[in-house]
Amino acid sequence: MKLLILSSSTGGGHDMRAKALLSWWQDYGNQGSICRPLDEGFFAYRMGTQFYNFIQVRMPWFHHFYFRFLEYANLHRKSGLILGVSNFKQNLRQVRPDLILSVHAHLNHGFFDLAKQLSPKPLKSVVFCGELADGPGFSRHWINPSANLFAGSTEQTCQAAVRRGMPYEKVENCGLLLRSPFYGQPEERRRLSCLRTLKIDSESSFLLLATGANGANRHLEVCRSLAENGKEIQVVALCGKNMVLKKKLTDFGQSRGLRILALPQMGGEEMFHLLHSASCLFGRPGAGLTSEALACGTPMIFDLSGGVMPQEINNMNFWNSRVEEVLSLKNAEDLPNLLDRRIPSIKMDLPPKPEKLIGLLDKLGQKDD
Repeated sequence: MKLLILSSSTGGGHDMRAKALLSWWQDYGNQGSICRPLDEGFFAYRMGTQFYNFIQVRMPWFHHFYFRFLEYANLHRKSGLILGVSNFKQNLRQVRPDLILSVHAHLNHGFFDLAKQLSPKPLKSVVFCGELADGPGFSRHWINPSANLFAGSTEQTCQAAVRRGMPYEKVENCGLLLRSPFYGQPEERRRLSCLRTLKIDSESSFLLLATGANGANRHLEVCRSLAENGKEIQVVALCGKNMVLKKKLTDFGQSRGLRILALPQMGGEEMFHLLHSASCLFGRPGAGLTSEALACGTPMIFDLSGGVMPQEINNMNFWNSRVEEVLSLKNAEDLPNLLDRRIPSIKMDLPPKPEKLIGLLDKLGQKDD
């Protein structure tokens, strides 16, 4: 069975879920591919994607305005108004999918309709929403009553979809959609081996500084503040693809006598062990990072430097509903003041595999209208 997954590089969570689903789908003996209609389509859509990522890194507060514009502009609601679709059409011709699934709110309407118009066979459509809870950043574009299935990552996600008009009988709580290592149980031997390979002292606790897929972080500010406050804690800083930042952090640690280990982009296995080992995770409340922290039960402090995006509020609402106090900072330099406090964590138990979602997709693909 062939699955076409619609995603976008806006943020990092969409692509993370798309790649995770593709990997699981193929593990079950199916065929699939990922298509990014906004990134690969009309130049204005590409610019919009790049602008979103710029906002996320430089001025998250501005996304309240950008989000509202996108909510009511209806840029991709109708197939006839979507521009620059030649690459999308080519993808459809090559894949000839039995199912089309979107992990992005703005790919759930016009692109679904366009795919169904061009498909030589009946095409089922599915929405997978990775938002963790309701809130001001829960886009109305997630809701498409004509879709065959709305799969949510939590019960709160599903309830939000029903309240906004998704038919109850089409809504299913399928749980978190993550990379395969996060569905396993931590093994002490493998965890310690991973830490040794990364040159992390497993005998000492460490602070894990996360970075977004597009480079959103405040690592240098945090490390300077730790040095100024005399905090002797092992710091593991994830730098993604930013080798300049990695070198700056390494040089700073050496010059100030701090134990700073700056790491490049990590795979799923490494992230799984890091999140199971860290005494505290500091990062923005994006759905991707937050979901991985939930799967591992990692204590987390949220970085709200530069403001908070509407979608991030959704994820913080999930935490607020389950812990007495959510710790967050508008100024990353204040992090040392919170490290001696009790840092909240939430542990969500995952099944060995995302069998419910895969099973629903398989059943839907085989079902005749």
